[in-house]
Amino acid sequence: MNPRLLLPVCLLLGACKQDMADQPRYDPLENSRVFADGMSARTPVEGTVTRDADLAATPDKSPYPITMALLQRGQQRFDIFCSPCHGRTGDGHGMVVRRGFPPPPTYHQDALRKAPDRHFYDVITNGYGAMYPYAARVEPRDRWAIVAYIRALQYSRHAAAGRLPESLRAKLDAEAAR
Repeated sequence: MNPRLLLPVCLLLGACKQDMADQPRYDPLENSRVFADGMSARTPVEGTVTRDADLAATPDKSPYPITMALLQRGQQRFDIFCSPCHGRTGDGHGMVVRRGFPPPPTYHQDALRKAPDRHFYDVITNGYGAMYPYAARVEPRDRWAIVAYIRALQYSRHAAAGRLPESLRAKLDAEAAR
């Protein structure tokens, strides 16, 4: 080997140290003398936000126009994710309840008819009581579609007869006369 190359090669090899790989570190939940509580693991600072957290403000009402397509999507998503417990009509008597699970509240009670849309969105997102959070399973747009469909279910049972078209009112009167 050329003696002129030997010195630079030796200098380069001497610079290859394992300092980065051999630095002091702790295994998860390992004891430490550094902190007063003796633990090496630290809880996150208050207000710490996960990297994938959605920081957009959630509106109080649906940001999407209520269209037939949105209602149909909401019905589809409701039938998949909600009806096993809440039932197809939102009365709280789904198939899971018939098998012994505690019934959820009916959507047709006054308190839930008066609840803001955001309440339903938040419950779908974060869960409530025995209800599992669906944030990881139902996209935000689909959550709003489900909320719109829940409102349609509520309206279907509590619509004022005076607000119906004349043809439907006549049909209701004929049914009541029977």
